[in-house]
Amino acid sequence: MNRPLFPVLIASTLVTGCAGTLSQMSAPSSETSQVAQSGKRLPVEAFVTRYMQSQQVSGMVVAVIRHNGPAEFHCYGVTDAKNRYPITPDTLFALGSLSKGVTAEVFTLLVNEGQLRWDDTLQTLLPPGTPLSDDAKRITLLQLVTHTSGLPRQPMNMLSLEHLLFYLSDGENFYHDLDDDSVLRYLSTFNAPVTREPQYSNIGYAILGYILKYQTDESVETLASRLIFQPLAMKNTSFEPQTLRAFPRRALGHAGDQPKFKPRGALTPDWHFTNNMVGAANLYGDARDLIEYARAHFSSTGNAALDKAFTDVDAIYYPRQKEAANIAWITDTYGPQKITYQVGYIGGYSSYIGFDRAQQNAVVVLQNSFNWSNYIGHAILQHQASE
Repeated sequence: MNRPLFPVLIASTLVTGCAGTLSQMSAPSSETSQVAQSGKRLPVEAFVTRYMQSQQVSGMVVAVIRHNGPAEFHCYGVTDAKNRYPITPDTLFALGSLSKGVTAEVFTLLVNEGQLRWDDTLQTLLPPGTPLSDDAKRITLLQLVTHTSGLPRQPMNMLSLEHLLFYLSDGENFYHDLDDDSVLRYLSTFNAPVTREPQYSNIGYAILGYILKYQTDESVETLASRLIFQPLAMKNTSFEPQTLRAFPRRALGHAGDQPKFKPRGALTPDWHFTNNMVGAANLYGDARDLIEYARAHFSSTGNAALDKAFTDVDAIYYPRQKEAANIAWITDTYGPQKITYQVGYIGGYSSYIGFDRAQQNAVVVLQNSFNWSNYIGHAILQHQASE
Protein backbone atom coordinates (compact mmCIF):
# COMPACT_ATOMS: atom_id res chain seq x y z
CA MET A 1 0.00 0.00 0.00
CA ASN A 2 1.32 3.46 -0.87
CA ARG A 3 1.93 5.84 2.04
CA PRO A 4 1.91 9.65 1.83
CA LEU A 5 5.44 10.95 1.42
CA PHE A 6 4.98 14.29 3.18
CA PRO A 7 4.36 12.94 6.72
CA VAL A 8 7.36 10.63 6.36
CA LEU A 9 9.60 13.54 5.44
CA ILE A 10 8.31 15.45 8.45
CA ALA A 11 9.18 12.51 10.71
CA SER A 12 12.69 12.35 9.30
CA THR A 13 13.23 16.07 9.84
CA LEU A 14 11.91 16.05 13.40
CA VAL A 15 14.18 13.27 14.61
CA THR A 16 17.34 13.82 12.59
CA GLY A 17 17.27 17.46 13.60
CA CYS A 18 17.72 16.33 17.21
CA ALA A 19 20.21 13.55 16.60
CA GLY A 20 23.09 14.75 14.50
CA THR A 21 26.06 13.90 16.71
CA LEU A 22 27.96 10.73 17.49
CA SER A 23 26.63 10.54 21.04
CA GLN A 24 23.30 12.33 20.55
CA MET A 25 24.41 14.53 23.45
CA SER A 26 23.74 18.26 23.44
CA ALA A 27 26.65 20.59 24.12
CA PRO A 28 26.76 21.60 27.80
CA SER A 29 24.41 24.50 28.44
CA SER A 30 25.37 27.84 29.94
CA GLU A 31 23.88 26.62 33.22
CA THR A 32 26.20 23.61 33.15
CA SER A 33 29.25 25.78 32.57
CA GLN A 34 28.24 28.16 35.34
CA VAL A 35 27.78 25.35 37.85
CA ALA A 36 30.97 23.58 36.77
CA GLN A 37 33.05 26.74 37.31
CA SER A 38 31.39 27.94 40.51
CA GLY A 39 34.33 26.90 42.71
CA LYS A 40 31.97 25.54 45.38
CA ARG A 41 30.96 21.96 46.07
CA LEU A 42 28.32 21.11 43.52
CA PRO A 43 24.81 21.34 45.04
CA VAL A 44 23.62 18.14 43.38
CA GLU A 45 20.18 18.20 44.99
CA ALA A 46 19.33 21.76 43.96
CA PHE A 47 20.79 21.23 40.49
CA VAL A 48 18.92 17.97 39.84
CA THR A 49 15.65 19.14 41.41
CA ARG A 50 15.62 22.20 39.17
CA TYR A 51 16.31 20.00 36.14
CA MET A 52 13.56 17.52 37.05
CA GLN A 53 11.01 20.30 37.47
CA SER A 54 11.87 21.94 34.16
CA GLN A 55 11.85 18.62 32.25
CA GLN A 56 8.94 17.04 34.19
CA VAL A 57 10.98 13.97 35.14
CA SER A 58 9.29 11.63 37.62
CA GLY A 59 12.35 9.66 38.72
CA MET A 60 16.10 10.11 38.67
CA VAL A 61 19.27 8.83 40.34
CA VAL A 62 22.76 10.33 40.29
CA ALA A 63 25.75 8.27 41.45
CA VAL A 64 29.10 9.94 42.06
CA ILE A 65 32.65 8.79 42.82
CA ARG A 66 35.15 11.42 43.95
CA HIS A 67 38.86 10.56 43.63
CA ASN A 68 38.18 6.83 43.79
CA GLY A 69 36.36 7.16 47.11
CA PRO A 70 33.12 5.45 48.10
CA ALA A 71 30.16 5.87 45.79
CA GLU A 72 27.49 8.34 46.84
CA PHE A 73 23.92 8.19 45.60
CA HIS A 74 21.35 10.95 45.12
CA CYS A 75 17.87 9.54 44.48
CA TYR A 76 14.79 11.55 43.52
CA GLY A 77 11.16 10.87 42.71
CA VAL A 78 9.32 7.68 41.88
CA THR A 79 9.20 4.98 39.24
CA ASP A 80 5.83 6.17 37.88
CA ALA A 81 2.61 7.84 39.01
CA LYS A 82 0.67 4.60 39.54
CA ASN A 83 3.10 2.37 41.44
CA ARG A 84 5.06 5.21 43.05
CA TYR A 85 7.98 3.02 44.09
CA PRO A 86 10.68 5.36 45.36
CA ILE A 87 13.82 5.60 43.25
CA THR A 88 16.79 3.93 44.97
CA PRO A 89 20.35 3.00 43.91
CA ASP A 90 18.91 -0.44 43.06
CA THR A 91 16.05 0.76 40.84
CA LEU A 92 16.31 -0.76 37.38
CA PHE A 93 16.41 1.52 34.32
CA ALA A 94 16.57 0.81 30.59
CA LEU A 95 20.02 1.95 29.46
CA GLY A 96 19.60 2.16 25.69
CA SER A 97 22.90 2.71 23.91
CA LEU A 98 25.00 2.16 27.04
CA SER A 99 24.51 -1.42 25.83
CA LYS A 100 26.98 -0.69 23.03
CA GLY A 101 29.81 -0.02 25.48
CA VAL A 102 29.42 -3.42 27.11
CA THR A 103 29.11 -5.16 23.75
CA ALA A 104 32.22 -3.42 22.42
CA GLU A 105 34.12 -4.48 25.54
CA VAL A 106 33.06 -8.09 24.96
CA PHE A 107 34.62 -7.78 21.49
CA THR A 108 37.73 -6.20 23.04
CA LEU A 109 38.12 -9.15 25.40
CA LEU A 110 37.69 -11.60 22.50
CA VAL A 111 40.29 -9.72 20.44
CA ASN A 112 42.73 -9.73 23.35
CA GLU A 113 42.17 -13.48 23.75
CA GLY A 114 43.03 -13.98 20.07
CA GLN A 115 39.60 -15.19 18.97
CA LEU A 116 39.15 -12.17 16.70
CA ARG A 117 41.35 -9.39 15.28
CA TRP A 118 40.57 -5.69 14.93
CA ASP A 119 41.56 -5.78 11.25
CA ASP A 120 39.17 -8.65 10.47
CA THR A 121 36.83 -7.51 7.69
CA LEU A 122 33.17 -8.21 7.02
CA GLN A 123 34.23 -10.46 4.17
CA THR A 124 35.70 -12.86 6.74
CA LEU A 125 33.48 -12.10 9.73
CA LEU A 126 30.15 -12.84 8.01
CA PRO A 127 28.95 -16.14 6.50
CA PRO A 128 30.36 -17.03 3.07
CA GLY A 129 28.10 -15.82 0.30
CA THR A 130 26.73 -12.82 2.23
CA PRO A 131 26.04 -10.15 -0.44
CA LEU A 132 28.53 -7.34 0.19
CA SER A 133 29.45 -4.31 -1.85
CA ASP A 134 33.16 -3.74 -2.44
CA ASP A 135 33.13 -1.02 0.24
CA ALA A 136 31.28 -3.24 2.72
CA LYS A 137 33.81 -6.06 2.23
CA ARG A 138 36.56 -3.76 3.53
CA ILE A 139 34.78 -2.62 6.74
CA THR A 140 36.84 -3.78 9.72
CA LEU A 141 35.79 -4.87 13.19
CA LEU A 142 37.60 -1.85 14.68
CA GLN A 143 35.68 0.52 12.39
CA LEU A 144 32.38 -0.98 13.52
CA VAL A 145 33.06 -0.64 17.26
CA THR A 146 34.41 2.92 16.88
CA HIS A 147 31.54 4.13 14.64
CA THR A 148 33.99 4.88 11.83
CA SER A 149 32.72 2.34 9.28
CA GLY A 150 30.78 4.96 7.32
CA LEU A 151 27.51 3.10 7.90
CA PRO A 152 24.62 5.48 8.65
CA ARG A 153 22.76 5.75 11.95
CA GLN A 154 19.69 3.98 10.60
CA PRO A 155 18.13 3.04 7.26
CA MET A 156 16.60 6.02 5.48
CA ASN A 157 14.13 4.04 3.38
CA MET A 158 10.38 4.53 3.28
CA LEU A 159 9.56 1.66 5.65
CA SER A 160 11.95 2.92 8.34
CA LEU A 161 10.64 6.47 8.05
CA GLU A 162 7.08 5.19 8.29
CA HIS A 163 7.94 3.41 11.56
CA LEU A 164 9.58 6.61 12.74
CA LEU A 165 6.44 8.60 12.04
CA PHE A 166 4.33 6.26 14.16
CA TYR A 167 6.92 6.42 16.97
CA LEU A 168 6.47 10.18 17.21
CA SER A 169 2.86 9.69 18.28
CA ASP A 170 2.84 6.33 20.10
CA GLY A 171 6.44 5.84 21.30
CA GLU A 172 6.66 2.30 19.90
CA ASN A 173 10.00 0.77 18.95
CA PHE A 174 11.00 1.85 15.42
CA TYR A 175 14.26 -0.14 15.26
CA HIS A 176 12.75 -3.62 15.16
CA ASP A 177 13.79 -4.01 11.50
CA LEU A 178 17.43 -3.84 12.57
CA ASP A 179 16.81 -6.70 15.00
CA ASP A 180 16.15 -9.05 12.09
CA ASP A 181 18.89 -10.82 10.13
CA SER A 182 17.71 -8.97 7.05
CA VAL A 183 19.82 -6.06 8.37
CA LEU A 184 22.67 -7.60 6.37
CA ARG A 185 20.91 -6.55 3.16
CA TYR A 186 22.03 -2.96 3.74
CA LEU A 187 25.60 -4.10 3.08
CA SER A 188 24.97 -5.22 -0.48
CA THR A 189 24.63 -1.64 -1.77
CA PHE A 190 26.79 0.22 0.76
CA ASN A 191 28.93 3.02 -0.61
CA ALA A 192 31.53 4.37 1.79
CA PRO A 193 31.72 8.14 2.32
CA VAL A 194 34.78 9.91 0.98
CA THR A 195 35.80 10.99 4.49
CA ARG A 196 35.56 8.41 7.29
CA GLU A 197 34.65 10.65 10.20
CA PRO A 198 32.89 9.08 13.20
CA GLN A 199 29.20 8.61 12.47
CA TYR A 200 27.00 7.00 15.10
CA SER A 201 25.54 3.85 13.60
CA ASN A 202 22.84 1.59 14.98
CA ILE A 203 23.13 -0.41 11.75
CA GLY A 204 26.81 -1.01 12.54
CA TYR A 205 26.03 -2.31 16.01
CA ALA A 206 23.19 -4.50 14.74
CA ILE A 207 25.73 -6.08 12.39
CA LEU A 208 28.11 -6.50 15.34
CA GLY A 209 25.31 -8.35 17.12
CA TYR A 210 25.03 -10.71 14.17
CA ILE A 211 28.81 -11.20 14.03
CA LEU A 212 29.03 -11.97 17.75
CA LYS A 213 26.53 -14.82 17.67
CA TYR A 214 27.88 -16.15 14.33
CA GLN A 215 31.52 -16.16 15.43
CA THR A 216 31.02 -17.45 19.00
CA ASP A 217 27.72 -19.40 18.99
CA GLU A 218 26.93 -17.57 22.24
CA SER A 219 24.56 -14.72 23.09
CA VAL A 220 25.81 -11.31 24.15
CA GLU A 221 24.13 -11.88 27.52
CA THR A 222 26.05 -15.12 28.10
CA LEU A 223 29.35 -13.56 27.07
CA ALA A 224 28.85 -10.32 29.00
CA SER A 225 27.77 -12.20 32.12
CA ARG A 226 30.81 -14.46 32.08
CA LEU A 227 33.38 -11.88 31.03
CA ILE A 228 32.15 -8.65 32.69
CA PHE A 229 29.06 -8.82 34.93
CA GLN A 230 30.12 -11.76 37.11
CA PRO A 231 33.74 -10.64 37.65
CA LEU A 232 32.50 -7.17 38.65
CA ALA A 233 29.61 -8.54 40.78
CA MET A 234 27.06 -6.64 38.66
CA LYS A 235 24.05 -8.60 39.92
CA ASN A 236 21.37 -6.24 38.68
CA THR A 237 22.51 -5.74 35.08
CA SER A 238 21.37 -7.82 32.13
CA PHE A 239 20.57 -7.84 28.43
CA GLU A 240 17.64 -10.08 29.47
CA PRO A 241 16.01 -7.73 32.01
CA GLN A 242 12.94 -9.89 32.65
CA THR A 243 15.25 -12.35 34.43
CA LEU A 244 16.24 -9.76 37.05
CA ARG A 245 14.43 -9.75 40.41
CA ALA A 246 14.18 -5.95 40.31
CA PHE A 247 12.36 -5.90 36.96
CA PRO A 248 8.76 -5.73 38.32
CA ARG A 249 9.66 -2.60 40.33
CA ARG A 250 11.67 -0.95 37.54
CA ALA A 251 11.39 2.71 36.64
CA LEU A 252 8.88 3.03 33.82
CA GLY A 253 9.68 5.17 30.79
CA HIS A 254 8.00 8.54 30.19
CA ALA A 255 7.78 10.94 27.26
CA GLY A 256 10.00 14.00 27.40
CA ASP A 257 11.52 15.79 24.42
CA GLN A 258 10.48 12.68 22.46
CA PRO A 259 8.13 11.23 21.26
CA LYS A 260 7.27 14.60 19.78
CA PHE A 261 3.49 14.20 19.72
CA LYS A 262 3.03 12.40 23.05
CA PRO A 263 2.33 14.56 26.13
CA ARG A 264 5.40 15.17 28.30
CA GLY A 265 5.21 12.91 31.34
CA ALA A 266 2.99 10.29 29.67
CA LEU A 267 4.05 6.65 30.00
CA THR A 268 5.79 5.15 26.98
CA PRO A 269 6.00 1.47 25.98
CA ASP A 270 9.09 -0.60 26.75
CA TRP A 271 11.29 -1.41 23.79
CA HIS A 272 12.22 -5.07 23.41
CA PHE A 273 14.88 -6.68 21.21
CA THR A 274 15.58 -10.39 20.87
CA ASN A 275 18.21 -10.73 18.16
CA ASN A 276 20.85 -8.48 16.57
CA MET A 277 19.89 -5.30 18.44
CA VAL A 278 20.11 -6.86 21.92
CA GLY A 279 23.76 -5.87 22.27
CA ALA A 280 23.04 -2.41 20.87
CA ALA A 281 20.11 -1.35 23.03
CA ASN A 282 18.53 -3.97 25.32
CA LEU A 283 20.63 -3.54 28.49
CA TYR A 284 19.01 -2.74 31.85
CA GLY A 285 20.90 -1.89 35.02
CA ASP A 286 20.94 0.17 38.20
CA ALA A 287 23.10 3.00 39.50
CA ARG A 288 24.85 0.81 42.08
CA ASP A 289 26.18 -1.58 39.41
CA LEU A 290 26.97 1.12 36.87
CA ILE A 291 29.01 3.37 39.13
CA GLU A 292 31.26 0.46 40.10
CA TYR A 293 31.48 -0.50 36.43
CA ALA A 294 32.63 3.07 35.73
CA ARG A 295 35.19 2.86 38.56
CA ALA A 296 36.63 -0.29 36.98
CA HIS A 297 37.74 1.82 34.02
CA PHE A 298 40.30 3.73 36.10
CA SER A 299 40.91 1.48 39.13
CA SER A 300 42.27 -2.07 39.03
CA THR A 301 39.66 -4.81 39.24
CA GLY A 302 42.15 -7.55 40.08
CA ASN A 303 41.23 -9.19 36.78
CA ALA A 304 44.07 -8.68 34.29
CA ALA A 305 41.93 -9.31 31.22
CA LEU A 306 39.31 -6.78 32.29
CA ASP A 307 41.89 -4.19 33.30
CA LYS A 308 43.54 -4.41 29.86
CA ALA A 309 40.21 -4.25 28.03
CA PHE A 310 39.08 -1.21 30.03
CA THR A 311 42.37 0.51 29.28
CA ASP A 312 42.03 -0.36 25.58
CA VAL A 313 38.56 1.17 25.25
CA ASP A 314 39.85 4.42 26.75
CA ALA A 315 42.27 4.84 23.85
CA ILE A 316 41.27 7.45 21.26
CA TYR A 317 41.12 6.21 17.66
CA TYR A 318 39.80 9.39 16.04
CA PRO A 319 41.13 12.45 17.90
CA ARG A 320 39.21 15.71 18.14
CA GLN A 321 38.29 18.05 20.99
CA LYS A 322 34.66 16.95 21.28
CA GLU A 323 33.37 13.44 20.71
CA ALA A 324 36.72 11.86 19.93
CA ALA A 325 35.99 8.23 19.01
CA ASN A 326 37.11 5.45 21.34
CA ILE A 327 35.87 1.86 21.29
CA ALA A 328 32.15 2.64 21.83
CA TRP A 329 33.03 5.36 24.37
CA ILE A 330 33.78 8.94 23.34
CA THR A 331 36.01 11.60 24.90
CA ASP A 332 35.59 15.35 25.32
CA THR A 333 38.58 17.56 26.17
CA TYR A 334 38.29 20.70 28.33
CA GLY A 335 41.76 22.20 28.68
CA PRO A 336 43.77 19.61 30.61
CA GLN A 337 40.68 17.56 31.50
CA LYS A 338 39.46 14.57 29.50
CA ILE A 339 35.97 13.17 30.11
CA THR A 340 35.23 9.75 28.65
CA TYR A 341 31.54 8.91 28.49
CA GLN A 342 28.54 7.34 26.83
CA VAL A 343 24.89 8.34 26.69
CA GLY A 344 21.83 6.24 26.02
CA TYR A 345 18.32 7.10 24.88
CA ILE A 346 15.58 4.52 24.45
CA GLY A 347 11.80 4.57 24.78
CA GLY A 348 11.18 6.81 27.77
CA TYR A 349 14.66 6.79 29.33
CA SER A 350 17.91 8.77 29.21
CA SER A 351 21.20 7.58 30.70
CA TYR A 352 24.75 8.82 31.13
CA ILE A 353 27.96 7.21 32.36
CA GLY A 354 31.27 9.07 32.41
CA PHE A 355 34.65 9.15 34.09
CA ASP A 356 37.77 11.27 34.43
CA ARG A 357 40.66 8.79 34.55
CA ALA A 358 43.26 11.31 35.73
CA GLN A 359 41.14 12.54 38.65
CA GLN A 360 39.59 9.09 39.30
CA ASN A 361 36.10 10.57 39.28
CA ALA A 362 32.97 8.98 37.84
CA VAL A 363 29.29 9.87 37.42
CA VAL A 364 26.17 7.92 36.45
CA VAL A 365 22.87 9.68 35.73
CA LEU A 366 19.69 7.67 35.06
CA GLN A 367 16.26 9.16 34.42
CA ASN A 368 12.94 7.67 33.38
CA SER A 369 12.22 10.38 30.82
CA PHE A 370 13.53 10.86 27.27
CA ASN A 371 15.36 14.20 27.29
CA TRP A 372 18.13 15.23 24.90
CA SER A 373 19.68 17.67 27.39
CA ASN A 374 21.44 14.92 29.32
CA TYR A 375 24.24 17.21 30.56
CA ILE A 376 24.23 16.77 34.35
CA GLY A 377 26.96 14.11 34.33
CA HIS A 378 29.31 16.35 32.38
CA ALA A 379 28.63 19.26 34.73
CA ILE A 380 29.52 17.21 37.79
CA LEU A 381 32.72 15.82 36.27
CA GLN A 382 33.82 19.28 35.12
CA HIS A 383 33.14 20.68 38.56
CA GLN A 384 34.99 17.86 40.33
CA ALA A 385 38.15 18.71 38.40
CA SER A 386 38.22 22.11 40.13
CA GLU A 387 37.56 20.83 43.66
